[in-house]
Amino acid sequence: MALFPAHTLPELQTVAAYTVFLASYLVFAIGKFPGMKIDRPGAAIIGAALLFAFRVVHPAEALRFIDFSTLVLLFSMMLIVGNLHLVGFFEWIAELVIQRLHPRHLLPTVILTSGVLSAFFVNDIICLVMVPFVLTVTRRMRVPALPYLLAVATASNIGSVATITGNPQNMLIGSFSHIGYRDFLFHLGPVAAVGLLIDWAVLHWLYLRALGADVLVVEAVPAPLKMPQMWKTVLVMALVVVGFFAGVPPAMISALGAALLLIERTLEPRKLYDQIDWGLLVFFIGLFLIVGGAENAGLTNHLLDFATHWNLQHAASFTVVTAALSNLLSNVPAVMLLKSLIPGFADPHTAWLILAMASTLSGNLTITGSVANIIVVERARPEVTIGFREYFRVGLPVTLATLFFGWAWLSWVR
Repeated sequence: MALFPAHTLPELQTVAAYTVFLASYLVFAIGKFPGMKIDRPGAAIIGAALLFAFRVVHPAEALRFIDFSTLVLLFSMMLIVGNLHLVGFFEWIAELVIQRLHPRHLLPTVILTSGVLSAFFVNDIICLVMVPFVLTVTRRMRVPALPYLLAVATASNIGSVATITGNPQNMLIGSFSHIGYRDFLFHLGPVAAVGLLIDWAVLHWLYLRALGADVLVVEAVPAPLKMPQMWKTVLVMALVVVGFFAGVPPAMISALGAALLLIERTLEPRKLYDQIDWGLLVFFIGLFLIVGGAENAGLTNHLLDFATHWNLQHAASFTVVTAALSNLLSNVPAVMLLKSLIPGFADPHTAWLILAMASTLSGNLTITGSVANIIVVERARPEVTIGFREYFRVGLPVTLATLFFGWAWLSWVR
């Protein structure tokens, strides 16, 4: 039985689709619905349910809108990194750093570690495990934690731009664009590498250039951790990365790696499941359906008119618009909004890469620019408070410099 009379259904569908889309994106932009406790995943669930209720999206076409390869890739990478966390891999790295590293070299080490790990694994999860690592190391080395926490946030965003598996929006772009893993890395790997150098230069200039080496004292530490389970996880992780470069579909090889890690005698699976960000997965499903409903209602055509009017096919214009929308709406919703424009561009390959580059690097502008930043701020809060202005004085120069280099590089390399 239809929910509404047939003669009002088409107009009602259009109004409902636009209302749900705008209300949902309002929550995506500010984090919560004004005056209520509805967060981003909640808004995605409510929006998707309303689109079903108003018959804007039909159950039969819902499966067509949901990109299951992205969900499988994201879920599998969460399992792999969660396993690394549980078997003590990051604690082992922390002990090695404390024992072998001079405090003067801690900043580039944190930037390089956060950036490289985020390039191959989801940056949000890397931030979850890097914050306690940094707090432990800085406490034991007796150095201020703030610049190193800022390094984790900014470097994880920058490093994640390099590959399809670096962050959720790159996973979406990899699935929609069908760009290969090596092709993606070839074009955006140099952007990540130069971006990490820029990040180090800004943080060193603002925080560490006046610090003398004689005031840094390293505390005695115990022997490194010894956990046999760790080596199995590291081996599986290495095989997954080799699979990425060998051209195996990322969702398939990561799912196989995650499945191997579930074959365990000692690790309780429930603990591993607790490492999964289920809210993020729910958010993705709802977002797929909301954007699909907007496409059914004709929103895509209006976006195409907008793109033509503002000449978004120009690399500089598309970079600026992507960066602005990523900070206004958050990067994943911005990518979902802009993805329908790119097939109509003269050079879709470069446009997909610019979308990945700008949506990721612009996340360093403010604390709320990316989920990775929020994770760092919230996890550090008991010991270190990172304010908006403190973050922005680093985020502004890093974002502007990396975006400029990313635009220049992609404009030249194409």
